[in-house]
Amino acid sequence: MASETEVLASVPKQLWIGGPVDATGGGTFAVHNPANGEVLAEVADGSPEDAVQALDAAVAVQAQWAATPARERGEILRAVFERITARAEEFALLMTLEMGKALPESRNEVRYGAEFFRWFSEEAARIHGRYLHAPSGTGRILVHKQPVGPCLAITPWNFPLAMGTRKIGPALAAGCTMIVKPASATPLTMLLLAKLCSEAGLPDGVLSVITSRRSGAVTQPLLDDPRLRKLTFTGSTEVGRTLVEKSASGLLRTSMELGGNAPFVVFDDADIDAAVEGALLAKLRNGGEACTAANRFHVHRAVVEEFTEKFVAAINSQVRLGPGTDPDTTLGPLVSEDQLNTVAELVDDAVDAGASVRVGGKAPGGPGWFYPATVLTDIPARARILREEVFGPVAPIVAFDTEEEGLAAANDTEFGLVSYIYTRDLERALRVAEGLESGMVGVNRGVISDPAAPFGGVKASGFGREGGTEGIEEYLSTKYIAMT
Repeated sequence: MASETEVLASVPKQLWIGGPVDATGGGTFAVHNPANGEVLAEVADGSPEDAVQALDAAVAVQAQWAATPARERGEILRAVFERITARAEEFALLMTLEMGKALPESRNEVRYGAEFFRWFSEEAARIHGRYLHAPSGTGRILVHKQPVGPCLAITPWNFPLAMGTRKIGPALAAGCTMIVKPASATPLTMLLLAKLCSEAGLPDGVLSVITSRRSGAVTQPLLDDPRLRKLTFTGSTEVGRTLVEKSASGLLRTSMELGGNAPFVVFDDADIDAAVEGALLAKLRNGGEACTAANRFHVHRAVVEEFTEKFVAAINSQVRLGPGTDPDTTLGPLVSEDQLNTVAELVDDAVDAGASVRVGGKAPGGPGWFYPATVLTDIPARARILREEVFGPVAPIVAFDTEEEGLAAANDTEFGLVSYIYTRDLERALRVAEGLESGMVGVNRGVISDPAAPFGGVKASGFGREGGTEGIEEYLSTKYIAMT
């Protein structure tokens, strides 16, 4: 495995527009290690002019890339998949350094993120339309699929590789060019990915990466430019709403994967040991910094104490807080001091309102942005933690008495990304899954993400789907050709 110094040295620190280029004005910004707050690297601080240059490059090669045979596009994506896989340990270490997650979590993300390139390398050759005789007998109907055109992807910091690959993969497979604006907290992984794409034979200009501290400033000229035809964003609902408003003037195609407030519902007939195992995954995967993380635990009153005691025991025996690069660590630091303060504030608000802390509940202090796995009970309904996405390793547990009450509590949120339910009753599983107001449901499973499945939500969690056969449709337009 390469050393930290070697991995960091392998990453381009400039913008990527047909290769590494300096930012206009030569500005840079620091990327920090969440485990100790130290600076990992200085990367280019892109400007609005740089963003327009990236769009110029995308527009210049859009027609050529769209005309590239689907099989050739797929082979390039497959080659990128193989390169990511070959350098999996380097990618994992890089993500741990800039985002903080434990190395096992980073390795899982590399496997998951790389798979989008393999999946969509296969989907590229399966884009198809329709041919039929008009029912009136007056002619023929041809339905043809074409790439929407140049796209802008804005990705978050919590999954530095996977949140990019599940946008880049289908866009490139469909024949679209793409500009990626990664989060300023975690830009290094995306820069390394752009380098690998080039090495795999992706033509210059098809994929650009603009790193910048000023996301709004560098993306606004793109949203205002009629040459841009698609915006895809993963992040908070607040920012998503703003981006939808800004994209409206250009009538851009948009897909939004926004915030979550996932309920984890445990019924009285559930396998409690399995539910605890699933809860550990649903809550602590990625340190709880995931829009799919279980945010509220609704447990039937008949089993709530058994579930809570076993959950706390599992945390005490299985979870070790520490730097993500430590091989014994299972829970790394949060990504930033701001995120640490947000999590601590939500826990303190619940405790001040009367909640009980069963484990955790206080940051250990010292260098780095660490917060322990925490379980809260006796939480009053007015506590913010039941309404807001905590985005950290905190599990609030609330009891319910009937199936109807549990379902109502699960749906009592503006969000609707994912829900989790545990029950042995197949009829109940189907009934409740159909009644949950979310785009995805895990039945007796704590992790549901899969490149072969459509990922996305409803309500304030956004619209559009990523992954599965549905994912590539987000980057295709439908053309009807009428023939006599």
